[in-house]
Amino acid sequence: MSGYYLVKKGEFAYNKSTSSDAPWGAVKRLDRYENGVLSTLYIVFAINENAEIDSDYLVTYYDTDLWHRGIREIASEGARNHGLLNIAPADFFETSLSVPQDIEEQKAIGKYFTELNALITLHQRKLFYGKNTVYHMKFH
Repeated sequence: MSGYYLVKKGEFAYNKSTSSDAPWGAVKRLDRYENGVLSTLYIVFAINENAEIDSDYLVTYYDTDLWHRGIREIASEGARNHGLLNIAPADFFETSLSVPQDIEEQKAIGKYFTELNALITLHQRKLFYGKNTVYHMKFH
């Protein structure tokens, strides 16, 4: 497994590959599996235990383009190599994030968008599978 990262459920990974949907790469959290393996081309990170930041808020934040500004500042067009941004982990971790100081506000935002995304997925499934399919979801 040399040359790979072991990623645990709840940890994040920054994919520096660019595409039309992700012009500055993408940051995603491992949610579906207990562990995963990624190439060292990714930047893998977890939230510090002592940090006052909600993981669901970060998922929501990284689904926006608000974090692109920091990446744009450290990556230039000349730094692209076959669709891969040349961003060092130290530089990535120096980018600024827009995070409410109140942890309860972070949790409320994260919960709202998690539930909204689940609702959108539910409706997409209903459209795909037909009107007779019944789904039961409970929101708190």
